[in-house]
Amino acid sequence: MRGIFAAGVLDAFLEQGYQAFDHCIGVSAGAVNLAAFLCHQHGRNYKVITDYSCRPEFINLPRFLRGGHWLDLDWLWAVTIREIRLDLARFAASAIPLTVVTTRIDTGEAAYLTAHSQQLEQLLKASCAVPLAYRDQVLFDGLPMTDGGVADSIPVEHAYRHGARDITVVLSRPLGYRKHAPRVPALTRHLLRNTPQLAAAMLLRHQAYNRAIDFIAAPPSDCRVRVIAPTAAFRVGRVTTDPSRLEAGYRMGHQAALAYLAT
Repeated sequence: MRGIFAAGVLDAFLEQGYQAFDHCIGVSAGAVNLAAFLCHQHGRNYKVITDYSCRPEFINLPRFLRGGHWLDLDWLWAVTIREIRLDLARFAASAIPLTVVTTRIDTGEAAYLTAHSQQLEQLLKASCAVPLAYRDQVLFDGLPMTDGGVADSIPVEHAYRHGARDITVVLSRPLGYRKHAPRVPALTRHLLRNTPQLAAAMLLRHQAYNRAIDFIAAPPSDCRVRVIAPTAAFRVGRVTTDPSRLEAGYRMGHQAALAYLAT
């Protein structure tokens, strides 16, 4: 749900006709936002987050406690493909490539995968499959994948390693936020005992996240990093469904994008 900020950012870019990027890299909800941006589908992800994602068919804690999904991606993908599908033809015609980040369950390592229209929806689902909250595994090219944010939440270093020297980063938390280590690592290892490499990646997630924040704060001398981030007033969490908070988060992203374009 924190992706509502980026939805506002990218909708503002579409309104202004701004797509001055050579390459896009997205993780989890960020990848879905970028896909809609490249499809020129203004408002698509606003509706997904404020409507479909708020329905009990998708987010349901009692179901989770009974052994089902907390976040039912199977339902969400089926209903949005049926009713508000990404424009795959427009995506295929886009001149801007999209890299989607997932985490390989067998190794715990990040996979940086080029999206093509034929497999875009499955790839996005893999990147959004939050471990434990979604109890199944998403297969992509025969490999089990999960939430890209586990291995690389902010792939700014990946962008730099692959030649990017003018990088725009859209964050889903206020600038300055730092992730902490899991409070009960033994519980993480227990809950993910059948996927030990994924468990290890979960335990190190805070290090990868904070390293990216350090890179953003002090990039190499040959690199410029521009950041679009919510302010401390952003009150949207991972499972926030309050309409007023989601609306405020979207408007905050929209205004942040206009400020970015004005600089």
